[in-house]
Amino acid sequence: MIREYNDEFLLLSGIQHMAFCERQWALIHVEQAWAENVRTVEGKHLHERADDPFKDESRSDVRIVRALPVLSKKLGLRGVADVVEFQRVDQAIPGETCTLAKRQGAWKPLPIEYKRGRPKSDDRDAVQLCAQAMALEEMLQVRIEKGYLFYGQTRRREMIFFDDALRERTVFLAERMHVLFAQGLTPKAEKGKHCSLCSLVELCQPKWNLRSRSVSNYLAKMCQVEEDILCEDC
Repeated sequence: MIREYNDEFLLLSGIQHMAFCERQWALIHVEQAWAENVRTVEGKHLHERADDPFKDESRSDVRIVRALPVLSKKLGLRGVADVVEFQRVDQAIPGETCTLAKRQGAWKPLPIEYKRGRPKSDDRDAVQLCAQAMALEEMLQVRIEKGYLFYGQTRRREMIFFDDALRERTVFLAERMHVLFAQGLTPKAEKGKHCSLCSLVELCQPKWNLRSRSVSNYLAKMCQVEEDILCEDC
């Protein structure tokens, strides 16, 4: 069981980077490197449409909250849920429903995450949504069984069930994030098929196989080499 984090919160959105590639996560969240490509820019635009800051709207038996801040002490993660739908149910069920301020009845929360492209072959989107659900569970003291991923390219929602396997995977990735962050470690570069989809591929340079040394240290060393060469030419 993961320990509770009371003041060591990492960005929840980073769990998708960890699921995709540990090195990518470390470059972004440990070394503070970032590179935008078409995918990241279009992805931000889609999120901006969903994240109309903390906007609350209601229709019949559904309350929709956008850009809802979430936090999990068990995962040590904090972030913002794109959309949470609260669906009114006929009767309260302990551990499954919650109450809402200025609203009557019992409600079931349903997290929805917006993504740019199509459903992916890996689980990076699912673990991010699961982390949001687990944070909501802590905050609302309920069990959330499912959520949805909305893909901009297909314009459809895909249902995700938060089973034990997905929850365990989410906890494992959160633990790895904290381990790497605490150690300030960037894993070595390993070239794979996923590298072509990474916005940091030029910075990462997986073909160089930089072992476990950090990119910042590598770049600093290269700068020193260039300075030495310039001095020799003086």
